Amino acid sequence: MDECSDIFSKLECWYTTSVGRAVQRSVEAALEPILETAFGYHLLQVGLTRQQPLFGNSRIRHRAYAAPQPGHAVTVVAEHGELPLESDSIDVLIAHHCLDFTRQPHQVLRELQRVLTPHGQLLLIGFNPWGVLGASHRLRGLCGNPLWQSHQPVSCSRLLDWLRLLGCETESARHLCPLPVLGEGRLGGYAVAANGWSERHRLPVGDIYLIHAIKQVGGVARPVLRTRRSARLIGLGVPGAAPTPRQSDHAA
Repeated sequence: MDECSDIFSKLECWYTTSVGRAVQRSVEAALEPILETAFGYHLLQVGLTRQQPLFGNSRIRHRAYAAPQPGHAVTVVAEHGELPLESDSIDVLIAHHCLDFTRQPHQVLRELQRVLTPHGQLLLIGFNPWGVLGASHRLRGLCGNPLWQSHQPVSCSRLLDWLRLLGCETESARHLCPLPVLGEGRLGGYAVAANGWSERHRLPVGDIYLIHAIKQVGGVARPVLRTRRSARLIGLGVPGAAPTPRQSDHAA
């Protein structure tokens, strides 16, 4: 991701602020019920940050973390638009800000769709350009902040259109963190309470979107691999292993 070669540490530093930590907690809480019931052989998280794994609540045994640069939790170093994975190989894919800082978001989304298995689950997480933080990010970008100058926001409504064209059915689209949590004082407590109420009632406001989509079997034709992809695609077969069972299997 040439246009974003220096934003990795800056975004990770943002996640160490009080606002960033509050966003992280909200995203983890929203993902928890989805990941607890997800099943399959392989889970993949892709994103720019290298220290925010979001799959801790998943029961899937094999988990991989892909980012364009090496990091402590990264197991696959790859560009988001050129994942070195076989098509139809990932059962659950968490895309964390990987559409926020690229000039080719549709190409990246096509690549995510390619590696998903039929009926695989895609979880897209990104900044809402129309939220309070979105306005702040645009202002900071205009003032010369290199992180937010690199921000290429995509609205949730546009992503829903793209997903439909790619043969993915949207299960849910939520907005998290309508108010930024500033500090640990009284105002911060009010913001936490207001955010919790908004998220429980699924109000269409918030600084972070979380889209849950399912790849349909009869989706669009698989995109042709680009010729400059020289690395051999990695197969993720697990001979003799059983996938994480469906929730209904436990009840049987």
